[in-house]
Amino acid sequence: MKKMIFTIVSLLAAASVFAQADKVIKVGATPKPHADLLNLVKADLAKQGYTLEVKEFTDYVQPNVAVQNGELDANFFQHTPYMENFNKERKFDLVNAGGIHVEPMGAYSKKIKALKDLKPNAKVAIPNDPTNEGRALLLLQEARLIKLKPGTGVTATPRDIAENTAKLAFQELEAAQLPRVLADVDLAIINGNYAIDAKLNIKKDAIIIEGASSPYVNIVAVKKGNEKSPKITALVKALQSKAVKDYINKAYADGSVVAVF
Repeated sequence: MKKMIFTIVSLLAAASVFAQADKVIKVGATPKPHADLLNLVKADLAKQGYTLEVKEFTDYVQPNVAVQNGELDANFFQHTPYMENFNKERKFDLVNAGGIHVEPMGAYSKKIKALKDLKPNAKVAIPNDPTNEGRALLLLQEARLIKLKPGTGVTATPRDIAENTAKLAFQELEAAQLPRVLADVDLAIINGNYAIDAKLNIKKDAIIIEGASSPYVNIVAVKKGNEKSPKITALVKALQSKAVKDYINKAYADGSVVAVF
């Protein structure tokens, strides 16, 4: 009888621990605007009984690894093309649980004021990660500075350039480093979140701006099978609230972040 009682108590204790853990939402994010938006909805989730824990990252690899291995419930920093390419390369099974916003990519310079000022062999720094590199090249193609080979797109690299009429010299760097080298290059194509961190205003400072209709929507990513779980559903609903949209419209009135819901 004592053994049975002990077993029941142990099972009840384990169930209690599991229930408590299921009320904690661990999310990895890059600082701005992702972590800011997550911190904004902490109180809303607390009212629903959830504790939101936000872990900040400054790279695009570890947040995905942490979700895949179960250290995090979700991450919030990337768009679908990047996630799908990451899944393919690492054989991961991350999925999109909900789209929140888009951060238009921009081309910035401290040496020129307009594209016509670019000289032959101008140094152009672009992200070196898959999809964001292609995204940067597509932006340059839209500006008619280069022309990519037919059939290339989000995964394009400088090797896929068919025509380089401006004779641009490309430097492929980690996305987070791009604002730091801005003074050393003629042009840098910078992701929205890193431009925000560097105090760059996309409307005032960017020479080229990606359209607000960009397909590169930033998403909440989770491991396949968890996208409809109660806590992930609550997280996405909180991030897609009117309060978050109002905050984005006010805090990023410069257009560097655009809500998509």
